Amino acid sequence: MSETQLRAPSFPAPRAHPFDPPRLVSELRESACPVGRVSLYDGTPAWLVTRHEDVRRVLSDSQFSAEGGWRFQSSASRVAAERAETSFTVMDPPQHSYYRRLLIRHFTVKRVERLRPAIQAIVNSAIDEMIAGSRPADLVSQLALPIASRTMCHVLGVPYEDHQWYEERSEVRSLLDADPAEAQRATQDLLDYVDRLIDRKQRSPGEDLTSYLAAELLEPGLVTRAELIAILRLLLTAGHETTGTMIGTGTLVLLLHPEQLAALRRDQALMGPAIEELLRYLSILHSSIVRVAKVDVELGGQRIRAGDGLIAAPAQANKDHRKFPEPDRFDIERDASGHIAFGFGVHQCLGQAIARLEMKVAFEQLLVRLPGLRLACDPADLAYESSNLISVRTLPVTW
Repeated sequence: MSETQLRAPSFPAPRAHPFDPPRLVSELRESACPVGRVSLYDGTPAWLVTRHEDVRRVLSDSQFSAEGGWRFQSSASRVAAERAETSFTVMDPPQHSYYRRLLIRHFTVKRVERLRPAIQAIVNSAIDEMIAGSRPADLVSQLALPIASRTMCHVLGVPYEDHQWYEERSEVRSLLDADPAEAQRATQDLLDYVDRLIDRKQRSPGEDLTSYLAAELLEPGLVTRAELIAILRLLLTAGHETTGTMIGTGTLVLLLHPEQLAALRRDQALMGPAIEELLRYLSILHSSIVRVAKVDVELGGQRIRAGDGLIAAPAQANKDHRKFPEPDRFDIERDASGHIAFGFGVHQCLGQAIARLEMKVAFEQLLVRLPGLRLACDPADLAYESSNLISVRTLPVTW
């Protein structure tokens, strides 16, 4: 191993503040060479890409591949991924394009808009239950996570009574410091669960995505059973975790910026821009998107060799002042379009329209039904999760 590799800082690095990228990485972004060497948990070297322009290039340029087995940030994430069947998310075109075309029609904005009445009912039910309970209430466990989990159960046809079981296993998989054997068991449990879910939907189909995909893709032989299991496992675990985090932690950000919250109350036409700004500002993804160079290439002043691994960091790109002036300032009236919270290029998040709709309905109803919503603790006393996602652990509120 070279001297450069020996001195490479570890990735992921700790954050000084939950909403800000690690200082070490921010310093790299502002340096003369914004693409720098880092070392993964097992000593594997990689290039960390930090500027907005360079991250977008890595995620959209065919010279960089989503395939490659080195892409793990802990021993737990390695065994979890190895236990799961290969997902189309780590395939390059044309294989990736084939699977995405099969799925995309279920995730268009027009198709997702049909979910609005169901999501509205889910949000209002969660608010009803929170209002009926004691104060202060925990907005994370009583509102944000139930909204995201119930929505995903509705979309996939999963019984809601199973949500705690699969969320616990999903959490084990997301912990960077989890016991590898536990991560392996949790992954296999989830795969087995989805396998049984497909069986049930084939015997008794409903108006849900699992039933549709089993009938439209599995039975005609367009995907294998293992491939469908991998797709549904991804939707089940990623779909609730990220959106629940954005609703809970996004509410905290709004409460910490009362002037912004007041502007949103006065003009709910700002809701769309506010959601995009929350997605940009929060940078909840602790781990990042990985690629492998297919050829020798120049990037950010560095010579990248074919076979080198690259970590494209949306959290850094979303705080790049070259794209977003005063990036550390939360401003719901800024133009936050171009953020990379959902990735970029052909691998952009398939479920982003659902996530945006859940956030929009949740925040709209919070403003209307709980106009006096406020923190019930000192912000300094809040604790944060720091696994795969950066999120507030509990959010005591009153109204």
